[in-house]
Amino acid sequence: MHGHFDLTGIALVTSVALLCGLALSRLRQPAIVGYIVAGVVLGPTGFGLIDNAESVHTLAELGVLMLLFLVGMELSVRAFRQVYRVAVLAVLLQLVLSLAAVSVAGLLLGWPLARSIVFGFIIALSGTAVAIKMLEDIGELRTDMGRVTVGVLIAQDLAFVPLLLVTNALGPQSSGLDAGVLVKLALALAVLAGLVWFLSRRERLQLPYGAWFQRNPDVVPLAALAFCFTFASVTGLLGLSTAFGAFVAGFILGNSTGRPVAIRATQPIQSVLMVVFFLSIGLLIDLRHIWANLGEVVLLLLLVTLVKTAINVGVLRLLGEPWERAFPAGAIMGSLGEFSFVLAAAGLSVAVIDPQGYQMAVTVVALSWLASPLWLISVRRFHRLAQTGIVSMRATLGQVYRGEIALANRLARALLHAGSALLDSAGRLRRKTPEAEIIPPPQRSLSGPDTPVEPKG
Repeated sequence: MHGHFDLTGIALVTSVALLCGLALSRLRQPAIVGYIVAGVVLGPTGFGLIDNAESVHTLAELGVLMLLFLVGMELSVRAFRQVYRVAVLAVLLQLVLSLAAVSVAGLLLGWPLARSIVFGFIIALSGTAVAIKMLEDIGELRTDMGRVTVGVLIAQDLAFVPLLLVTNALGPQSSGLDAGVLVKLALALAVLAGLVWFLSRRERLQLPYGAWFQRNPDVVPLAALAFCFTFASVTGLLGLSTAFGAFVAGFILGNSTGRPVAIRATQPIQSVLMVVFFLSIGLLIDLRHIWANLGEVVLLLLLVTLVKTAINVGVLRLLGEPWERAFPAGAIMGSLGEFSFVLAAAGLSVAVIDPQGYQMAVTVVALSWLASPLWLISVRRFHRLAQTGIVSMRATLGQVYRGEIALANRLARALLHAGSALLDSAGRLRRKTPEAEIIPPPQRSLSGPDTPVEPKG
């Protein structure tokens, strides 16, 4: 499809996305992973059915706006108020440790300091939509572990504005962290703190014309979309991200009296836009770029999936959370966040990240989401074992990964056996042909190559 989507192309894209989502759901994995796979299959490096880069970026921007609006509606400020101390401290420690880990990787890869800082910000944020879906799958969204996880996710999303301001100040054309940037940073933090304080001081925010909207449910979806785009436009005009405005709009609406009506009215839109967003992410994945930079991609993916998870678990445990909550919460927050795309785009716009670095960021974020089913399996196993109590974290991890450890041991024994067999074969071959038994070549006469040498006497 070149330049536009025709009806046949739309039908084909929808069918492929549906089939991939159903296939992953039958495997008890998040359907969003199937949508990303569908985007890879249909994208420019797949079958090439969608190859218009401008259309792909438009879909991604629209998808992230609506996704963050819907994510904001799902977050409760009252639940955040109960765990805000742990959540804020956890985000600060996650940010510091992520910057340290990415700085080490940046030294190995020869990155400039500004690029390492932006990638540290990208890696510090976690995927709210993916995490909430995983909490729902294991039935922990309303438990203590779910409240801690959601509280940390809210704090990370609120920290996006300061991170965005710092990212914009790192560009070569900007004046750095001058007084103007610091004033904006302080103002943004004050507005966010005031918003959380204001919403937490009352049960539910009373929206104007709430009774009229309840009597006219047909206009609620349009009103919700207008509310989202209005806030997105305001934050965009203020020099902030439009995606953050959409998140704030959803956050306000989700803590108001209009939340139940808005969620019911926008549920069909949510389902469609979730497909659009994750499909667009799959379309942005360039398989040729992954193959050409395989080592760097693997290093960053390991940094995200392993080091990020270890940081999350260690930080929560340091803040006093028991292993029963620290490990599953840290694993659930192991994937990258929706705001990571916005930070990557901001880094590209101010020339902190080049186009290749932007593609790398998109690739690592998408691959971290594709790896989320592996973490979901681990969380499910840990959740079953935690019902009997956690005595030793080492013993519990041994039980969680018992099958994988057994497989690794069998492979190691097989490799050792094969190596021993090769060494034995080489030793037997050397013993059969010692140097003393090697027959010298026959002597040749100078009269010709085929003339035998006559014995003397």
